[in-house]
Amino acid sequence: MEARQIRKLPRFPAAREDHFRAPPTLAERGIFLRPAADADLPYLGELYATTRADELAHAPWPQAAKQVFLHDQFSLQHRHYLSYYGDADFLMVESGGKPIGRYYLQRARPDYVIVDISLDAAARGHGVASALIEATQTDARKHGCGVVLHVNQQNLAARRLYERHGFVPTAGDAPTHLRMIWSA
Repeated sequence: MEARQIRKLPRFPAAREDHFRAPPTLAERGIFLRPAADADLPYLGELYATTRADELAHAPWPQAAKQVFLHDQFSLQHRHYLSYYGDADFLMVESGGKPIGRYYLQRARPDYVIVDISLDAAARGHGVASALIEATQTDARKHGCGVVLHVNQQNLAARRLYERHGFVPTAGDAPTHLRMIWSA
């Protein structure tokens, strides 16, 4: 993503002092969480593009049109997250001091909201998302809360992951996303 495009995006809110921390199982592997900063936006735009790669591989558009589409979609998503989940922890997942993903978590009552988990392709399938979900469930249970999330209906791997962690679909699904809830 180009620097001039990034400058137009809204800034992340100030990081909470008590932001969600990486669980010990990840910290032992050198994987940590830190608050996202505006300097992370180019990486986050590229990460977002990887999450849509399979979907866009079949689109008969020129590569330049795909890039414009991805930038526009990332911008809309970023604005939406900041508008609707402004009090969330916007966290970068890092390994070896380099970003490998993002974890956006709103810790609220009556339910925590996993706003987004996105990992680089190389980081997927190694238990990172599972550890984040389990730590979130432990923290939510401690505060008497459940956990809610929305998963793209087409993302069957993510849905299976959430189901393994006890999330169940609920009524009120959007056409593209499935609402799932975990109760403490």
